[in-house]
Amino acid sequence: MPDPLGSFDYTWPFYLSVILGYIVGSIPFGLILVRLAGQGDIRSVGSGNIGATNVLRTGRKSLAGATLILDGGKGVLAVILGLQYGPDIAIFAAGGAMVGHCFPVWLGFKGGKGVATGIGVFIGFSVLLGLASVVIWLVVAAVFRYSSLAAMITFISAPILGMFLIDQQRAEFFGVVAMLVVLRHHQNILRLLRGEEGKISFSKSQKNS
Repeated sequence: MPDPLGSFDYTWPFYLSVILGYIVGSIPFGLILVRLAGQGDIRSVGSGNIGATNVLRTGRKSLAGATLILDGGKGVLAVILGLQYGPDIAIFAAGGAMVGHCFPVWLGFKGGKGVATGIGVFIGFSVLLGLASVVIWLVVAAVFRYSSLAAMITFISAPILGMFLIDQQRAEFFGVVAMLVVLRHHQNILRLLRGEEGKISFSKSQKNS
C-alpha cells in the first residue's frame, strides 16, 4: 500500500481513485428512482434511508430491486475499474465508493448503510466471495428475519472469508468495510437490544430498519 504522505508524483493516482470512487458511490439511485416513479422523497418514508430496504417500503418491489442492483453495481464498477490499474488502486476506489454511498455530499452526507454497495465490492474482487456473502445474508435473514442482523453478520464474516478466498490485504480492507457497515447500523443495534427492531416484511407497514 502507498504511503499517503509520500511524493505527490507517486500518490496522486490513489487520491484520484478515491475521488472518482466517491463520485460513483454517492449517486443516490434509491432517491432518484423513487422520485422518477412519482413516489416522492424516499427520505420521508420509513427509516428515511435511501437504500433498497427502505425503497421496498414504498410498496414498489421493482424499484427496490432496481435500487439493489444499481447500488451493488456501484461497488462492482469501482473495483473493476480500479483493477485495471492494480489491486491497490482498486481498494482505494472501492473505499471511496463505500464512503460516497454512506456519506454523499449531495445529500448533506446522509446516505445509505453500504450493504448493497459493499456486497458489490465483494463481487468485484471475488465472485465467489460475493456469492458466499449473499448466501450468508439469505440464511441469517430467513432464520432470524432481521435485515440489519443479516447484513452485519454478512460483513463481519467477509474478512474471514477474504483471508481464505483472496489474500490478507483484501481481507484487512474488508474488515474496514465491515466496521463502516456495522457503525452505520448503530440505531438498528440499539433496537435489536431493546427488542424493537422491525422484522423483514413486504408490507408497507414494516417498521423502520
